[in-house]
Amino acid sequence: MSGSAAVPSRDELQGLLAFIRESERLKDTLRSGWTSSGQRDSVAGHTWRLCLMAVVFHPAFPEVDLGKLLTICILHDLGEAVGGDIPAPAQGAAGSKSAAERADLVRLLAPLPESLRTELADLWDEYEAASTPEARLAKALDKLETIIQHNQGANPPSFDYAFNLEYGRQYTDVHPLLAAIRAELDAETLRRSEESGRGMPDPRAEGVVR
Repeated sequence: MSGSAAVPSRDELQGLLAFIRESERLKDTLRSGWTSSGQRDSVAGHTWRLCLMAVVFHPAFPEVDLGKLLTICILHDLGEAVGGDIPAPAQGAAGSKSAAERADLVRLLAPLPESLRTELADLWDEYEAASTPEARLAKALDKLETIIQHNQGANPPSFDYAFNLEYGRQYTDVHPLLAAIRAELDAETLRRSEESGRGMPDPRAEGVVR
């Protein structure tokens, strides 16, 4: 295979490989949700399906660069390979989560060449700030993937489905496609809650704006 890009030096190549090896920890980093087979979800598994959703739904967002979107999706939870996952319901009480996760990401990126470290860290910052179309779409899809997994999982009896109805709505209600997906998932959340015996009133029936 030919190409114009320079082959990295041996030291640079070792740094790249060190980063790839260290990132393997994400495969063992568990989330609070469950898969449909009753296994704990992993951050790597969540990231994979987030990327798949980006590919599937990207055509509805012509202003979004798919390559950049996928890169942001891949990076968005990478720092959790070091510090682990904080479940979404607990994040409100973890005000330093973003700073701690960024520090973990910077530690993970350390073996990379400086220009690549800067590029990837800047994209992570872009995601956290939701400052571009790519970052905002990644945020929305991240929330939707989490809700899909919550509804799809073989969850314990105490699972709190009500959490789904508010989670990430500020990102998912801003585009007709995202809102349509969200409406389907909200209906599914209500069904799962009823099936679990932890039923809750349908907010739409009460006229409550969510």
